[in-house]
Amino acid sequence: MVLKPHLDDFKIIGYYLGKITIGIGLFMLIPIVCALGFKEVGPAFDFFIGIGVSFLCGFILTKICFTDKDLNWMQGMIVVSLSWLVATIIGAIPLYLSGHFKSYLDACFDAMSGFATTGLALIQDLDHLSYAHNLWRHLIMFVGGQGIVIVALSFFMKGLSGAFKMYVGEARDERVLPNVIHTSRFIWLVSIVFLVLGTLALGITGLLNGMKVHNAFFHGACIFMTAFDTGGFAPQSQSILYYHSMAFEMITVIIMILGAINFKLHYHLWTGNFKELFRNIESRTFFVTVTIIFIIVAIGLDKVGIYQHTLILFRKGFYQLISGHTGTGFQTIYAKQFINGWNQLSLTGIILAMALGGAVCSTTGAIKMLRIGIIMKAVKEDIRRIMLPEKAIVVQRFHHIKNIFLDDKQVRAALLISLCYLLLYAAGALIGMFLGYPFVASLFESTSAAANVGLSCGITNATMPAFLKITYMIQMWAGRLEFMSIFTLLGFLIAAIKGK
Repeated sequence: MVLKPHLDDFKIIGYYLGKITIGIGLFMLIPIVCALGFKEVGPAFDFFIGIGVSFLCGFILTKICFTDKDLNWMQGMIVVSLSWLVATIIGAIPLYLSGHFKSYLDACFDAMSGFATTGLALIQDLDHLSYAHNLWRHLIMFVGGQGIVIVALSFFMKGLSGAFKMYVGEARDERVLPNVIHTSRFIWLVSIVFLVLGTLALGITGLLNGMKVHNAFFHGACIFMTAFDTGGFAPQSQSILYYHSMAFEMITVIIMILGAINFKLHYHLWTGNFKELFRNIESRTFFVTVTIIFIIVAIGLDKVGIYQHTLILFRKGFYQLISGHTGTGFQTIYAKQFINGWNQLSLTGIILAMALGGAVCSTTGAIKMLRIGIIMKAVKEDIRRIMLPEKAIVVQRFHHIKNIFLDDKQVRAALLISLCYLLLYAAGALIGMFLGYPFVASLFESTSAAANVGLSCGITNATMPAFLKITYMIQMWAGRLEFMSIFTLLGFLIAAIKGK
């Protein structure tokens, strides 16, 4: 028998959802300051409207649903899944008011893409977007990369039990520090320190390339936010190709890799434990997969002969590979070149890289390296059991911050999430094919959306069917939250309708 949710469940969910809604509104103060600094009056009003809607909705929810009770597991998961939908709807308001979107759905698409750190975009005439709106696009990626709930944990949450439930619901099941709120604050500390350093590095590079001072550092801040949070938005429509700079590309590669690293590993590196980088199963698996996939991509590009010089082949192939593997989505080629210039072997390599992703408890999406490493260890263990005598005891272990013995529960969890991602990739590809797009292109775009990457082969644009836009939005949402909180929301809705 399915039990119908109680009124208290709705009140607790509404109360904490209201707090997060207010938090989203507070972040809109940053682009307002930017607009006033650049004397952009119209954009400033767009964000005042957005703040007004956010605060109004947030205060109504917190007053009507006021409670002093803490969240249980179900409520925490539902708050997380709904937070991303609310953030999308509210975050899209100033974007739509900018006049650079054909519909509010398109603005919601870009807002979801931003918060989910995906990078697929439907914006029109990006090159003439205001500074304030451009900053907002990149800021929502920065917030989404840390996690919308991380904002709440850092500034609004008091109960540690409920905080941890929301933290886990946002696909982060590892605490860097014993206290989950301190963990969220450490994540912000790492991000802000790197923001300063990354903005300086990219800004100085821009200056050396002839950019004006304000543009160089504005672009540097925006590019850092989306590179570290493995998002993929860029201030210009040509993405990283706009800068025509190998130095710029090298810096962004470093930032993308930093963003794809587990925050728990960041903590050990910050405390001087550099050996962990070479011992950890995630960093080892990442090195192996990058090496194997780059060989696939390089062979494909060599066969098609699109790049005559080895250095250019490496520069183009390796950059798209790292961008895809880290889930960032920056491009140094035009979207159509994936289809018109690259062959299916090289495209398959990029699809594979996007499907695998970076580390758990990082800003990336997709299956992730820890799960791939665990699955490979399980395969190795089974092979050893077959080869050794029946009475032999086979024990497999791996190093992830500490030495861990492999058990069936870990393998089952890794396989389950991996299977969910594979089904999500396939579902989006089938829908794309149903709407008339070729198989490889459909699989490429679907994997990019579901793995929160943002690389595009040209399917994603404002003229594609609304059904496909909604499909990709659902994929971005599900892929970013890794399914569990969304499954909980669906179960809650079913119980509310059919429960007794």
